[in-house]
Amino acid sequence: MPEPQPQSAEPTASDSLKKFQKELSAGTVSLALLAVLGAATEPMYGYQIAKRLEHEGEGVLSGKQSALYPVLRNLCAAGLLDSHVEPSIAGPPRRYYQITAAGREALREWVAAWRATRDSVDSVLQGLPQ
Repeated sequence: MPEPQPQSAEPTASDSLKKFQKELSAGTVSLALLAVLGAATEPMYGYQIAKRLEHEGEGVLSGKQSALYPVLRNLCAAGLLDSHVEPSIAGPPRRYYQITAAGREALREWVAAWRATRDSVDSVLQGLPQ
């Protein structure tokens, strides 16, 4: 007779929230990175970008600095960002990122898509208790 399989614990509301936040964050980080670099007047390195996100995003995107680098690499691979490495007096060389013309066009399109999605979701959520 086979042994009974252990029952997996039911997901909690906290687990569900974490999963939702992770899925929501996946696309918004790319948009936020493009927005920061689109507003920059000169190339920025990763730590500068993370600090700008933390400051301007009111902490919503903070604490995810290590997650930024794979997204930056993906945006470079897609041709939306350029990068170059410069030596640093105070430590290891730094990789600087700058938005490309294709990145600016993508940013315009993504912002429009974000706003349409946000407005649509806000419309559905209207009237729900806080």
